[in-house]
Amino acid sequence: MDVIVGHMGWIEVICGPMFSGKSEELIRRLRRAMIARRRVQVFKPALDSRYSEDHIVSHADTRLPSIAINHPGEILSQIDWRTQVIGIDEANFMGPDLVEIATQLADSGKQVLIAGLDTDYMGRPFVPIPDLLCLAESITKTLAICMRCGNLAKHTQRLVENEDLIVVGAAGMYEARCRRCFEPGLPRQESFSFAHPALPSMSKPGGE
Repeated sequence: MDVIVGHMGWIEVICGPMFSGKSEELIRRLRRAMIARRRVQVFKPALDSRYSEDHIVSHADTRLPSIAINHPGEILSQIDWRTQVIGIDEANFMGPDLVEIATQLADSGKQVLIAGLDTDYMGRPFVPIPDLLCLAESITKTLAICMRCGNLAKHTQRLVENEDLIVVGAAGMYEARCRRCFEPGLPRQESFSFAHPALPSMSKPGGE
C-alpha cells in the first residue's frame, strides 16, 4: 500500500484460496506497523480455533496475538480508539455485518487490514469479501499451488462431504486447486477422477 498522508483511514483486503499465504501476509503487514510504532489491534472469529484461541496463525505457524469475537459488532466494543491499525483475519467467517463495521472504522481514520477467502467450496463469491473488495483502497490477491498438478491455484477444494457453507478445517479437509482441477463441492477421489479421466491410475489412492 502506498503512503497516505495525514489521518485518513482506508481498507486493505488480502484475499485468495486456502494455503495461499493470506494470514502470513496480514501478519507481515501488522508487524511492520508495530515496528513503525503504530497502535495495532488484531481480531479473529472465535469460531476459528484450529491453531489457537487467542492468536491469528498462518499455516506456516507464524503467529500474532488477537482478540476472538463472535460477531463483527464486538470489534467496536473491544477497540481502543487510540488504535491506528486494525487487523481482521478469516473475514469470510464474520458475515455481511463486517462491511459496515470496516467502513465505519476506515471513516474514523483507522487503517483496516482484512484477510479472507474470496470464494467458497463451490467456487462462489464468499460474503463479505466481494463487498469489501468494492470498498477497499488496496487489494492483494494471493494464489496457492494446486495440489494436483502444480499450477497456480485460485480455488479451495473441500475434501469431505458436507454441504454447510462454513466448515472449519485445514489440511486433510481442504486443498488448493487450479481452475482445471477444481470440482465444486466434490470430495477428493471423485473430483480427481472426473477432472482427469485420462489418468485412471491416479484417480484413487494406491493407483486402484
